[in-house]
Amino acid sequence: TMAAMAAALRGPGRRFRWRTQALAGGVRGAARGVAGQQDYDLLVIGGGSGGLACAKEAAQLGRKVAVVDYVEPSPQGTKWGLGGTCVNVGCIPKKLMHQAALLGGMIQDAHHYGWEVAQPIRHDWRKMAEAVQNHVKSLNWGHRVQLQDRKVKYFNIKASFINKHTVCGIAKSGKETLLSADHIVIATGGRPRYPTHIEGALEYGITSDDIFWLKESPGKTLVVGASYVALECAGFLTGIGLDTTVMMRSIPLRGFDQQMSSLVMEHMESHGTQFLRGCIPTCIKKLPDGQLQVTWEDRTSGKKDTGIFDTVLWAIGRIPETRNLNLKEVGVNINPENQKIIVDAQDITSVPHIYAIGDVAEGRPELTPTAIMAGKLLAQRLFGQSSDLMDYNNVYHAYYKPLEFTVAERDASQCYIKMVCLREPPQLVLGLHFLGPNAGEVTQGFALGIKCGASYAQVMRTVGIHPTCSEEVVKLRISKRSGLDPTVTGCG
Repeated sequence: TMAAMAAALRGPGRRFRWRTQALAGGVRGAARGVAGQQDYDLLVIGGGSGGLACAKEAAQLGRKVAVVDYVEPSPQGTKWGLGGTCVNVGCIPKKLMHQAALLGGMIQDAHHYGWEVAQPIRHDWRKMAEAVQNHVKSLNWGHRVQLQDRKVKYFNIKASFINKHTVCGIAKSGKETLLSADHIVIATGGRPRYPTHIEGALEYGITSDDIFWLKESPGKTLVVGASYVALECAGFLTGIGLDTTVMMRSIPLRGFDQQMSSLVMEHMESHGTQFLRGCIPTCIKKLPDGQLQVTWEDRTSGKKDTGIFDTVLWAIGRIPETRNLNLKEVGVNINPENQKIIVDAQDITSVPHIYAIGDVAEGRPELTPTAIMAGKLLAQRLFGQSSDLMDYNNVYHAYYKPLEFTVAERDASQCYIKMVCLREPPQLVLGLHFLGPNAGEVTQGFALGIKCGASYAQVMRTVGIHPTCSEEVVKLRISKRSGLDPTVTGCG
């Protein structure tokens, strides 16, 4: 049986062990004879931005493709559906909650423009969270439908390698599934890091995996960290009226331009976010009333202090999801310092037919648009006779239907883009028409490229800034309306 087959390939303790002499013809060849064994041209491990893009592109090129995806619940028990970090606990819910904060700011400004708004203004976290979560669930469903439409097989199973061409996936029920493929892409992304050395951190803290799925308001919140995740979360929490403090060990937004980072902090402080600079938390205790008592130390003076909060949000970095894939047994090399998979310029690991894309790969920007582009280009190289590589230099990042329209259920039927190009190669861009939010800012940005002689191909190769309206421009495709090949159109 399949279970017996998988068991034979594992040692005690449910850890897979590769035995070169296990079966004549190798395990992959033998596994094909096992009932229920399924073989594919491409197997993608991870149903996030990069993995889904790669799988769908390969399927469009006529290949037999499978995607395996499994979300391990957070320490607080939060879980979600298909789509990865961006859709479920990243860009999408973050921007929608940021939009809620912006609306609050607009309401505050409204009386300056003649609107009489009753005071005080109150925000309903539960209503916002329900709307955001429902939208995310609709995206989960949409991804499943897209895979089905492209005949990509989806498995909700936790996969690990048992040899270089085969994985065993375990479902929630304990049922095991063996899958083999000529090419395997690892696109498992990462998860938030917990400071497990701090007392109470794991038991009482939450991360970005949880904040967007809270049913009740987080209340007075301490955000620990100075990453963009930390500042984005603190920004929208302050914006919806919550008492929010950011605790920073050292500098804000490490790796970013520090002049710009300082301006961001100044802006946040002027809008009510509080900062504890040069401090590190040492202990979290839960009080009888359910609140959290946080003790921290000033790194300069050594002085200790305490504060009471309703929620502590850790935003101190991310860890790649590589530990449970059994990579060492099949010879896939990882960087021992950060656990990321080492790849070359073609996304190939130390095993020639195993690839890694997105946040899990060493030296790649941890950004949705780069993962999407890398996934598409990898599929095209494998199955589409292409040799194009992902350009990780001078990457401009992006996304679209105006996301701001979704929760408010606004009509987007008039959001329309038209790019006019010369008919002859290289199809220089002559002009851009844009109807939609922030149209002035969008067209101003693209105006420079047009002025500098950008071609249609160059615009299509630009990675968008995610999630924004302007990224729709770089996703346009040729439309043969009225026989006008040079007209490129697209609609959010």
